[in-house]
Amino acid sequence: MKRNSILICVRLFVLICTVCIAQRSFGDSGDASKIFLSVYIPDQIDKMPDAGINILENKLNQIITNNGIAGGVNSRFIITANVVVLTKDITPTSPAMQAYTLEITFYIGDAVDGIKFSSHAITLKGVGENETKAYISALRNINTSDPKYQEFINEGKNKIIDYYKSKCDNIINESKGLSAQNQFDEAILKLVSVPGICKECYDKCIGMCLDVYKAKMEHDCLETIQKSRTLMTQGKFDEASDNLSKMTPDLSCYSGVVEIMNEIYDHKCATAMGQARGAWTNKDVEATSNALKNITTDSKCYQDALGLINEVKAYVKEKDQKEWDFKLQERKDNIEMAKQQHKDDVEITKETIQAAREVGIAYSTHQPKVVYNVRGWW
Repeated sequence: MKRNSILICVRLFVLICTVCIAQRSFGDSGDASKIFLSVYIPDQIDKMPDAGINILENKLNQIITNNGIAGGVNSRFIITANVVVLTKDITPTSPAMQAYTLEITFYIGDAVDGIKFSSHAITLKGVGENETKAYISALRNINTSDPKYQEFINEGKNKIIDYYKSKCDNIINESKGLSAQNQFDEAILKLVSVPGICKECYDKCIGMCLDVYKAKMEHDCLETIQKSRTLMTQGKFDEASDNLSKMTPDLSCYSGVVEIMNEIYDHKCATAMGQARGAWTNKDVEATSNALKNITTDSKCYQDALGLINEVKAYVKEKDQKEWDFKLQERKDNIEMAKQQHKDDVEITKETIQAAREVGIAYSTHQPKVVYNVRGWW
């Protein structure tokens, strides 16, 4: 078990690094227990200036953040608002100003199924030199710290929790179907989208998520082997080696990885020995040394390399009356280096969950923008 934990460490490090950018666009890793809401500004808001749209979007983000909700990308659950201009007046001042009265209604709901969960309405006034500035003035008066938003948020939050409770079995079955079709990333996204606050469903989904993640890695291993063989036929041995280095011995296909890696080592060894012997014909000690550095102690041509090293040593001693100390490098793979991490199984499980979650995040950020259905909400 401990050895498997070490092996998983290596894979997690590689995976987490590759998706850290996507993580920042979806939510912080500490948000796993939170409800996710996407901020959505509908196109049908009448005559709202672009600057007003930006302000309203920022205000919605502030409202959910202030109430313990995490912002998300392409979440089925949204927070949105509709703005209606109640009055437009010209002030009896010099210069004359535009005075607007706006009714803003906030909504939370399931915008995939088109179900409204909660709403909250406010009325605001704004004054400006023109219509745009009056609009912006009113929107800036939205007090995102108003405690009245808490009731609105909590009502929507409870409805979302109820959704996961009632749909949990469906989520798991859909994820199983996706995994069976090798659509692992989409399956993982469904499973990790369940927030920790929905504990019973969350525990079920995370348990399955670990299985899907394992299946994904097994599938990726087979694809990597095939891709690496293609790269080798193209002479891209370093690229093939880099791809294979991400695979670990706990995978069932690892014997295939070892076979290809040995072929790569043998090729590199033969190439390095050819370079070393070529340099040595000119008695170029430095170039010979540089070539020999690419040979490891477990290489197929190790004994040949030792023979050449002894020739160079004798030559240097005879010519310069000094010792030439050269050692072939020992190959240390990621597994051996990972042994220094000393992580226990509980911590590894947490990191596995986090790594799987990052797979879902990365998948989500590369999907087309969701077309939301808010028909009938206002």
